[in-house]
Amino acid sequence: MLVPEGRLVAHSPGHRGTWHWYEDHARGTGELARRFADPWGGGELAYRLGRDHDTGKGACAWQEGLVEEATTGRKIKRPPHNDAGALLFARTAEPFPALLPCAAVIQGHHTGLSAWSEARLRLKALMADSSQVDEAIHRVAAVMPEIMDGPCPAAPDWLDPRDKTAVEMLVRMTYSAVVDADRLDTAAHFRPGAHIRPHIEMPALWERYEARRQEAIAERQRAKGASWLDKLRENVYQEALEAAVGGPGVYRLHLPTGAGKTFTGGGFALRHASLHGLRRVIVAVPFISITEQNAAEYRNLLDPEQGPPVVLEHHSSVNLEVPPQRASHSAGTLTNVRGGRRGEPNRWAKLATENWDAPFIVTTTVRLIETIFGNTPWATRRLHRLANSVIILDEVQALPDRLLTPILSGLRELVEHYGVTLVLSSATQPELAALNPWRSGLPQRDVVADALPLFERLRRVRYEWRTGPDVTLASVASEAAEHDQALVVVNGTKDASRVHRIWLSANPDEDPGVLHLSTRMTGGHRRETIQATKRRLEEGNSVLLVSTSLIEAGVNLDFPRGYRARSTPESEQQAAGRVNREGRRPADDSVMTIFDPHDGLNPEVVYNTCALAAASRRFGDGLADPDDLDVLRSYYQHRYRLQAGQHSEDPNGATGEAIEALRAKLNYPEVARRMRIIDNEHSVAVVVIRPQLEEETRQTAQKAVDQLRRGLPTPANYRALQEHMASIPERELDLAISADHAIEVAGDLYQWVGPYHPQRGIESPA
Repeated sequence: MLVPEGRLVAHSPGHRGTWHWYEDHARGTGELARRFADPWGGGELAYRLGRDHDTGKGACAWQEGLVEEATTGRKIKRPPHNDAGALLFARTAEPFPALLPCAAVIQGHHTGLSAWSEARLRLKALMADSSQVDEAIHRVAAVMPEIMDGPCPAAPDWLDPRDKTAVEMLVRMTYSAVVDADRLDTAAHFRPGAHIRPHIEMPALWERYEARRQEAIAERQRAKGASWLDKLRENVYQEALEAAVGGPGVYRLHLPTGAGKTFTGGGFALRHASLHGLRRVIVAVPFISITEQNAAEYRNLLDPEQGPPVVLEHHSSVNLEVPPQRASHSAGTLTNVRGGRRGEPNRWAKLATENWDAPFIVTTTVRLIETIFGNTPWATRRLHRLANSVIILDEVQALPDRLLTPILSGLRELVEHYGVTLVLSSATQPELAALNPWRSGLPQRDVVADALPLFERLRRVRYEWRTGPDVTLASVASEAAEHDQALVVVNGTKDASRVHRIWLSANPDEDPGVLHLSTRMTGGHRRETIQATKRRLEEGNSVLLVSTSLIEAGVNLDFPRGYRARSTPESEQQAAGRVNREGRRPADDSVMTIFDPHDGLNPEVVYNTCALAAASRRFGDGLADPDDLDVLRSYYQHRYRLQAGQHSEDPNGATGEAIEALRAKLNYPEVARRMRIIDNEHSVAVVVIRPQLEEETRQTAQKAVDQLRRGLPTPANYRALQEHMASIPERELDLAISADHAIEVAGDLYQWVGPYHPQRGIESPA
């Protein structure tokens, strides 16, 4: 374990028994970071920061501590090593104020991007007195003389130093490239092998997609015969392929539900990427249920019969790097449940975090926004993968109003400077151009030139409105039960549970046609329920399904009758897309009832109050239906006028203007905190190994859980558990821990060992 005189080490010996020499890690990280940042003209900048990120490890105390730790096996506290490299960069960048904040990349490569106001103070102190880091710099210079030479790397030629949000995004992207390069180079030392997936050419993927799509259509038509709807979908698809020839930028995919939006979006993105040399396709959807369904469909079209998969599904909100800090119910204090040091990260988790190196990603909007606006290494390391890609924002109307200004501003940066093509996909297209970040200079092109005739031809339901004191969850549940097949969509999990209980009370024999769907069920359980529903619908068997809003986007079900608790017009239209979806019945016979139960969850608890106010003046009994495109356009414009500030720093704006001002100040932690999309009501994921599963499946899942507990959170283990994850409110998790219904796995992931209803999943406490 001795280190030869004159050598420096970066990491302890791996299982091969060889040290990770400092200069190998520094140059290896720099070269990888250069490769990642070259697409946006930041290669030299990323190389310099990657090369020098660990300069502080040259200090004698740090080197001696690592050697002692590797020799004795005891954990040795070593001094921080992030100041020396940051000071090196700051000295060269001092004449270039726009690049100086990039020193924060080195300062935060383990801990996260800090506010620039704080990082700048630290750098000023180091420039005034560098005695704390001089030793490390001199010792590293002895083995890598180049760290003392060379001018400041040039900024990308598109960077306007006066544009603070452009500087902010450049720091983010460079940080991502350096952090990912650091993790990958370290992983290659400890676990030799292929840590970077082989490049897959987009033209080959596009050809595979198209060939398999045509095979699937032919098989479907052999089984069921061709329909007018199949022809319409094919015409739409071919028009999208023609639009894919257009150059990178912003596109709108505005199609009614049932028009084949999933396959059309995938085909447009893959052909566009293959024609314009883009590297990957990223599909972001608002609900986990859609990622599960879409990922399965895309895998069938893209994954090879042998070899590594092409499609990566990544959606869970679990953070395996940071140990939980749950309330100790006996002492009333925050502690690490395992008794470790509070906030101490799992070293292996950093190396295993998904970094989106697959060519086709299916993720959630939450994950995408967290990637763009987070400040931690585990969230941000995949950001650089967005460069030169196609991003499909599916169900774009679900973006939260309170965050629209920074989201649109950040997406504009990606389109204008990082080679991104953005596809806004929805049946209810919001008027995003009415908001400040997109008001000028960002043209939007339509994938399908004229959507209005499609909406008129695919109008497949008749709306009814049900209000008044007699309208309750029970009355609607009873009315729905009078039909052989009916869907009821409500605004919350408690309402869904209540409707399901009402139905079961009238069917004491546990009728298999009475079903429930919510995020309190695991992903696998939801998938089974959707499949059972689809099967009963196709076979003509009775089926009553109650669901939360997760069913409204991308879930391919075709009910003859539907009920939707009052919400917003876009949500009501999406729910209607599950009624007469295939157009087999006359529209007048396919009724979608919008009801307002006085005992149900108040819509204002779930939905934007300005959206509800704008909707109440336009949609309802005697007013417009939710699928009236002209009224929808007016509704969105009014909705945004009620909230948006006049300029990006207006503190009175309710679309995130204050967050945009924080971006201009480079306050990364506060931006990350305010950009959280999921609130505590739906933010905690738990693993549930259901007793109904086959024993082999249960054992496989438990093995993955056990490996996570032992500190081995590999991507394979993580992905293996995704179908076993459900969501519960954070306050319920704290109660479950005290009741021994939830036990820690790793990071903030827990295993649910309490009661699990075979149809409703995790029940709310009474």
